[in-house]
Amino acid sequence: MSQFLTGKSPHTLALFHHFINEFEKIGPVTVEPTKTMIGISNAHKRIAWVTQLGKNFIHVVFPFKQHYDDNMCFQKVGQVPGQQQFNHHLRILNTDDINEEVLGFMQLAFDLE
Repeated sequence: MSQFLTGKSPHTLALFHHFINEFEKIGPVTVEPTKTMIGISNAHKRIAWVTQLGKNFIHVVFPFKQHYDDNMCFQKVGQVPGQQQFNHHLRILNTDDINEEVLGFMQLAFDLE
């Protein structure tokens, strides 16, 4: 995990830890590095990916089986070609960005099997 977190700004690290802490309030999650990103899983499957740790933000992708277009939090939603998976892209710039709407999608991701 240190390969992803080393050299990141205190602000970015605070955002990352806040995001993980908020997920852990929903239920137990496993946070594990892959080659290019950080996966977040519940007991059943991968429920989110931290795809980028920028200077002052983190970028998170939620893989859902349907397109949720009635929201104010996702900057982009795209279907994975040839699959019934829609990646919902969330950019977190401040801890306040993890609001009730985002928490609702985090709960949804956690509950889906």
